[in-house]
Amino acid sequence: MPRAKTGIIRRRRHKKVLKRAKGFWGSRSKNYKNAFQTLLNAATYEYRDRRNKKRDFRRLWIQRINAAARLNDISYSSLMFGLKKAGVALDRKVLADIAAREPQVFATLVTTAKNALASA
Repeated sequence: MPRAKTGIIRRRRHKKVLKRAKGFWGSRSKNYKNAFQTLLNAATYEYRDRRNKKRDFRRLWIQRINAAARLNDISYSSLMFGLKKAGVALDRKVLADIAAREPQVFATLVTTAKNALASA
């Protein structure tokens, strides 16, 4: 029985890994073994950071909303509680965008929240 060699299959697999490792520094993009190890680490970072990205953006939105709210003489927590009482169902992403792009509209939302807090 003839000996089975992995020639073309191994080459294809190595080429696939090296293609993904393009842009890595030094032998990490040239040497298969180093490239493969680096890609394994990169995969764990990718997985972790897809989740961290959601946290980071939420923190950013909250900071932006808080900054805009304080310009309108209300704290972030009071604003969010007032909006909830008023029945305004806008998420933090949209509120942060409104705060940055349309300060007048945000001011009306603040007024709505203040009125809801006062009536409660």
